[in-house]
Amino acid sequence: MDNMVSMIEKYTDKLEKDIAERNEELEAEKEKSEMLLKMMLPEVVADSLKLGSNVSAESFESVTVFFSDCPGFVEMSATSRPLDIVQFLNDLYTVFDRVIDQFDVYKVETIADAYMVASGLPVPNGNHHAGEIASLGLALLKAVEEFKIRHLPNEKVRLRIGMNSGPCVAGVVGLKMPRYCLFGDTVNTASRMESNGIPLRINCSDSSKQILDQLGGYQTEERGIVEMKGKGKQMTYFVRGEDSEMRRERIIRERVKFASLKKAKIQEKTFEFV
Repeated sequence: MDNMVSMIEKYTDKLEKDIAERNEELEAEKEKSEMLLKMMLPEVVADSLKLGSNVSAESFESVTVFFSDCPGFVEMSATSRPLDIVQFLNDLYTVFDRVIDQFDVYKVETIADAYMVASGLPVPNGNHHAGEIASLGLALLKAVEEFKIRHLPNEKVRLRIGMNSGPCVAGVVGLKMPRYCLFGDTVNTASRMESNGIPLRINCSDSSKQILDQLGGYQTEERGIVEMKGKGKQMTYFVRGEDSEMRRERIIRERVKFASLKKAKIQEKTFEFV
């Protein structure tokens, strides 16, 4: 009888241990799934979906959209091995992803060499969205100065950036691989700002420039009127530099009011205007 009790106790202990291990494995897999979901969607949207809430499309009064690409990428793709292109994009976007973590922005998507980011959604941040995108653009231009293309060590990435501010609609599209997508003329104009830009420059629309002037601390240069397909003649500017001390003080002052600004990491160094 004692042997039977002992065997039952051992079996119970083993069963409890197995259950605890399985629970740990399930918890680890749950954390991985949640992490993947938050990589595909903004955190606030992912949290709503997890709770079973219906996520409807939402209108935003004012956001700033950023596009960048690498002129010469098509030619590079034609003369490089596919594996080299994949490695190049992975290296480049690893650098980009590290940089954008310093700002209150959301990475929307990448398509080949095109990189799309937005600020001011899904959590509005007043008019700071234009400043966050301009500061991001300047940081990325600085980052590509040191970037090395492994299979073309003598070549440099000539990043071309465009930004535009205005209203847009955003929402989750798709069931199998849901994506947080942006729609509206603001997005289209931002894309045109990029495609009509100049390598190693931030081509800025008039709407973004006006907000940057309101924020203060950003140096812009008038580029002039540029004819853009589907948009007609557009006044454009280059963002040339920023006073990071002004940005630091502004974010410290305003992040109590706009919680998303807490994502922005403050840089102590002041950039010199160029």
